[in-house]
Amino acid sequence: MNTLQPEHYTDLVKRALAEDIGGGDISTQCLNLGDRRARAVLKAKDNGILAGRDVAAACFRELDPDAAIEFKIEDGARLRDGDVIMEITGRADALLSAERTALNFLQRLSGIAKYTFLMTQQVYGLKSKIYDTRKTTPGMRMLEKYAVLMGGGTNHRIGLFDQVLLKDNHILLAGGVANAVNAARKSLGKDAFVEVEVETMDQVREALDAGANRIMLDNMSFLEIEEAVKHIDGRAEVEVSGGVTLLTVGTIADMNVDVISVGAITHSADALDISMDFQPE
Repeated sequence: MNTLQPEHYTDLVKRALAEDIGGGDISTQCLNLGDRRARAVLKAKDNGILAGRDVAAACFRELDPDAAIEFKIEDGARLRDGDVIMEITGRADALLSAERTALNFLQRLSGIAKYTFLMTQQVYGLKSKIYDTRKTTPGMRMLEKYAVLMGGGTNHRIGLFDQVLLKDNHILLAGGVANAVNAARKSLGKDAFVEVEVETMDQVREALDAGANRIMLDNMSFLEIEEAVKHIDGRAEVEVSGGVTLLTVGTIADMNVDVISVGAITHSADALDISMDFQPE
């Protein structure tokens, strides 16, 4: 997925606004603004990477379909403290009521994009690619994986439906790594791409002998990763996962692994500071 489509966020925006507004925005209603129009700007208050501008815009247009929105910066572009992201002109009451929901989306997605960007900078020029995981906010997976792309990362499988990844519990229930891989091949065909999560060198050997296409080294030490990469020797792709941080990702990438998957870029990213300010008439 390289772009966000309205079907990825339209219903989510409606639910988020309904959650916040409920029976009515009583603070705004007290002002009796009627059809008064206003202009506001969304502005970055920190450096980062922009992601989710269309989602934020959809929040304003959901409450005021005639709102005029002028984008100043593209998704995926670097933000500097003070940069204006977009200008919105529309009904004042709609802008007030949509403000927090729009900012929640934009801050969350831009925070993910920034964290991903920081990770990718640590492996710049090396073979390793930064992948996301399924550790996403329920209902927001497509948005958060899009934000990863905007930060320069790569999407792992979108869900359980688009790639075989045999994890520890699959292996336990199948009775071992080889049994799990063989079951996948029998079910999906000999050419199916099969990835296996392993925790020990014995499992690395078993996965390689069984013909796994990619072997995920889960929560292994640096010495164990180094040994596993040497043993695999290019006969399968190597993925490293588990506890990867900005301090360790560069060291892991130096070991010539193909993929480094980082759950933290979606489940632990700090929101980027973005504000909305009304402009004088």
